[in-house]
Amino acid sequence: MTALNPEQLKRWRLILGAAAEDKLLTASGNSNGNQLLDDEDRLMDEALAAIYDGTSNATAGDASGNSGNSGSRAAGLGSSSPKLAKWLGDVRTFFPSDIVSVIQSDAVKRKGLTQLLFEPELLSQVKPDIGMVATLMALRGQIPERTKETARKLVREVVDEIVKRLAQDLTRAVTGAINKRQHSPLPSMTGLDWATTIRKNLKHYDTERKLLIPEKVYFFDRARKSKEWTVILDIDQSGSMANSVIYASIVGSIFASMPSLDTRVVAFDTEVVDLSEQCASDPVDMLFGIQLGGGTDINKSIMYCEPFITEPMKTIFLLVSDLYEGGNRTEMLRRLRELHEAGVKTICLLALSDDGVPSYDTEVAKKLAQYGIPCFGCSPNKLPELIEGALKGMDLQSLSKRVGQGLK
Repeated sequence: MTALNPEQLKRWRLILGAAAEDKLLTASGNSNGNQLLDDEDRLMDEALAAIYDGTSNATAGDASGNSGNSGSRAAGLGSSSPKLAKWLGDVRTFFPSDIVSVIQSDAVKRKGLTQLLFEPELLSQVKPDIGMVATLMALRGQIPERTKETARKLVREVVDEIVKRLAQDLTRAVTGAINKRQHSPLPSMTGLDWATTIRKNLKHYDTERKLLIPEKVYFFDRARKSKEWTVILDIDQSGSMANSVIYASIVGSIFASMPSLDTRVVAFDTEVVDLSEQCASDPVDMLFGIQLGGGTDINKSIMYCEPFITEPMKTIFLLVSDLYEGGNRTEMLRRLRELHEAGVKTICLLALSDDGVPSYDTEVAKKLAQYGIPCFGCSPNKLPELIEGALKGMDLQSLSKRVGQGLK
């Protein structure tokens, strides 16, 4: 074995667990009985062992930490709320926030620790993130009354963070693409009317210095008439689309706040739920109105959305789906093709998340691409560029190649 320095040995010990300590000591030539971990490292090790030692999936052991698996050590979190609370504190102390999110998610999936979600005092210590919101949405029917308000606070914190992250860029993208007809006294580099500014100031050209010195600079007016465009988000509620559902729903709430857009947000499995009203009022209510999982009837959802399209050339239709159709696939393809041919800016987002593109129906995606309907994954940060390009009438196929995530 290649010689390892103490820091490397410690890292391997934390990765492999307590069962590997003797072998690591022997391999390193440490025969004097020195331990690889100090007191702080051992607290970190215990936090990891509670989730990753042992293979029990149904329980995390009893309150004493026994997993019931005599063949392997499993620290367990037990059913004790104080023990869980200490574990949550340790995890947030020893690990960066992105790792905390992974460990919390694994705690629910690997150990069945629904106590994290069902006890207010525990849930209040959970790090809010989009994965935990997806878990709460999936289990919303099981959350007891005493925990619902805490769950709402956690969801609202995540919603507010996403809105803060996306709202300004989305608003700028929409206002930058719509209604550049009148001029405004308010300065904005993105709204600078170069042609008018140059034309109106030609008489101020300095021939000696060969410079145009404008007396007045003209900017496009960002004032918009009400409901110039219709934006429809048709969102697949499949469990595999969880993060995309959350992002798409919150994006819908941002669009709903813009007076120039008539926004519709629809979620579907085998049934269709219109979330437009909740979207415009409270995105947290909207998210709790979504039921992740179930079958998929994309065709039915498109049929539901069609009456909202009154001006095809002024409509963006965003289908957020992995395209696995459980309903009438032929009819689904026909409806999407007809929308596209009527002039609707039709786009299929296979994913709207930072996690890359999930599994999707490649055959359907290829057919839609042949019709001229782009199918791609898009990170939330790229969405403003996509929306601005669609509003400006850019070629969607070219645009999708620029903003899209790689497909599998």
